[in-house]
Amino acid sequence: MRDRLLAAEKVKAIDWRDGALYLLDQRVLPFEQNWIAYTSAADVAEAIRSRVVRGAPAIGISAAYAVVLAARARAAQGGDWQAALEADFALLADARPTAANLAWVLERMRDRLGRLKEHAEPLTALEAEAIAIHESDREANLTMAQLGVELIRKHQGNAQAILTHGNTGALVTGGFGTALGVIRGAYSEGMVERVYADETRPGLQGSRLTAWELAGEGIPVTLNADAAAAHIMKTKGVTWVIVGADRIAANGDVVNRIGTYQLAVCAMHHGVRFMVVAPSSTVDLDLASGEELSIAERDGRELLKVGGKPLGADMEAFDPVFDVTPADLIDVIVTEKGIIERPDTAKIAQLMCRKRLH
Repeated sequence: MRDRLLAAEKVKAIDWRDGALYLLDQRVLPFEQNWIAYTSAADVAEAIRSRVVRGAPAIGISAAYAVVLAARARAAQGGDWQAALEADFALLADARPTAANLAWVLERMRDRLGRLKEHAEPLTALEAEAIAIHESDREANLTMAQLGVELIRKHQGNAQAILTHGNTGALVTGGFGTALGVIRGAYSEGMVERVYADETRPGLQGSRLTAWELAGEGIPVTLNADAAAAHIMKTKGVTWVIVGADRIAANGDVVNRIGTYQLAVCAMHHGVRFMVVAPSSTVDLDLASGEELSIAERDGRELLKVGGKPLGADMEAFDPVFDVTPADLIDVIVTEKGIIERPDTAKIAQLMCRKRLH
């Protein structure tokens, strides 16, 4: 299966070359494929804030390279450049506080910075660490895809319909994708007849990105309005809802793209299994439950316009970016360290003690 998964890697959103970070601008996909070069941590932080780069894993990888750019600039200024670098760490951390991967990556890069005295070429060591984080995410994607496919095979081996939400493919990771990676793998094994992709309002990540990725690989995909998801579960033979995660709390609650919670409720009502696919770096053991997290809100004005034109009267609009899906609505969480069925605090803690699967 691994060879088929590798052969399916056709899309990437992050490239590090010639000492610069290149990001595929996801704000203009699928109409334009525009790569933007970044040479400073401040610019990468703005790319994260403005959603040039999206998805917790991709944000973390981008931040790792941003630390390299910052270190290079600080070292050129002279003085105690390692201490000065803390300002860049703070700037990057503030770019997307919800993404657990971002905090995890910054801590890993800070730890490597603390051990640079052992290394004769500190900037080279930091760059190697960032590249290792990137490659590790790619390998994690492949492992999660294999584990998720075996779960699908175990519970329903025949061709089936799968529903997904948001964008969890190659565009938001360092490689194959998380939830979309499992779907790709299952399709390559003949276990997926059709994928239903929520359009994912209001950013339309499902219609602009997920449907584009799947259609580009010849995977049968049907785009649907978010509000049609329950009807599709009831009438179209959906057996799995498969989504990613921006953060997973210590008790197994999942923070993800707004609309995920209602999918989990509908899935339980219709007897549809609910799978979350995310790297272990998404797990935040310091967050006891999802209810402790403050959910960010976007400017509600984006709900009041289409194509820049107002829909009607100017009014108040509520536009949260994420929601929290309680652990008791989740059938399984898949990470590169293994699988947790019916997640809870004890199972999450046990998972995080494991070494990575090989």
